[in-house]
Amino acid sequence: MKMSRKDAETAVSHAIVQFEKEFLGRGPLEVKTYIQDDIVLVRLKGVLTPAEYQIGKSNESRRGRRLVKEMRQQLIESGRPLLENSMREIFDKDVVSLHTDISTKTGERVIVFTFGQKFDFSD
Repeated sequence: MKMSRKDAETAVSHAIVQFEKEFLGRGPLEVKTYIQDDIVLVRLKGVLTPAEYQIGKSNESRRGRRLVKEMRQQLIESGRPLLENSMREIFDKDVVSLHTDISTKTGERVIVFTFGQKFDFSD
């Protein structure tokens, strides 16, 4: 039985929150997943720690923002196999590509997964 788009989006959101909590130590305040064609976009709000906000606002703010972004990027790359496995379990498809960025101003992160073939949902 095929899953609905809404069920798939909920499953992805849950998997990303679980990853953030277990691998990174804390979860986002809010998460929303959008699926279109062969792309899954996850928007997370409130992912930065208070210390990371402070580093981003420090006197050397450009350097601080870069450090926070680099650290968060490295953490995602380290956990990439876990993220890809979660997506494979949900969709029974391999991830082709993973892209991410984080705003040190708003504490928002986006994660984009591409799969190479469109999803076929029941709705």
